[in-house]
Amino acid sequence: MKITEQIAKHLREVHFGGNWTGVNLKNTLTGVDWEQANTKVQTFNSIASLVYHIHYYIHAVLNVFKGSPLDAHDKFSFDLPPIDSPEDWEMLLTRTWTEAEALAKHIEQLPDEKLDEDFAGGQYGNYYRNLAGPIEHAHYHLGQIVLLKKFLAERSQDIGKDDLF
Repeated sequence: MKITEQIAKHLREVHFGGNWTGVNLKNTLTGVDWEQANTKVQTFNSIASLVYHIHYYIHAVLNVFKGSPLDAHDKFSFDLPPIDSPEDWEMLLTRTWTEAEALAKHIEQLPDEKLDEDFAGGQYGNYYRNLAGPIEHAHYHLGQIVLLKKFLAERSQDIGKDDLF
């Protein structure tokens, strides 16, 4: 299997399952409703803002594959549009799943030799760094989402509520 195929597989696994950690975004977010997704725990980001943040960088890289310049800025990466309904939440999730799969398809079509080339002008490194980076980033924030989901479950059981919020 080509390295680019492995990278695409890894991107799919963090989103949809099959990685060696046994944790993925889709399964973790199953059953999380829009109100839970918006709930703040202490000063931490909400689940919805973390999903948006993960997707923000996937979206930016996908746009480069579609011919657009790299246009992503950390200062905007948490600018979550309001999630005011179940439909808003589902729309964010659907975009997240759809664009992760679309990016994976683009990645697996790349020849391995492309991985050493500058990505979108090279300001942020080569293709490998800009494809592996968002996967590492997703794993990092997935861990936060798992913890937030556990906090919210404890809150709903009214156990340790004062310690959590």
